[in-house]
Amino acid sequence: MPQPPRLSEEQRREALAKAAEARRRRAELKEQLKSGRMSLKELLDSGDDDIVGKMKVSAVLESLPGVGRVKARKMMEQLDISDSRRIRGLGAKQKENLLSEFGRR
Repeated sequence: MPQPPRLSEEQRREALAKAAEARRRRAELKEQLKSGRMSLKELLDSGDDDIVGKMKVSAVLESLPGVGRVKARKMMEQLDISDSRRIRGLGAKQKENLLSEFGRR
């Protein structure tokens, strides 16, 4: 198995800061969904943003008001969306189905 690249201390700090910023932004986006300040459609439309694109669909759905882990998983199963699917990997039909089911939230 190949070894991970050796990073200088400065490169390591930069990578950690970048990862922390991505986590903070994902948490902020999920909070905006939960509070209703952002709609699912707005989030899906910004899927070309690298941070949004890498978010798991299940985590996004669980952030919607009135949707928990069980309901999110059931809907993903009904809509034939894999548990590991990320926003960037959604097809046009899958996005359309999600919006028809959850778009009014």
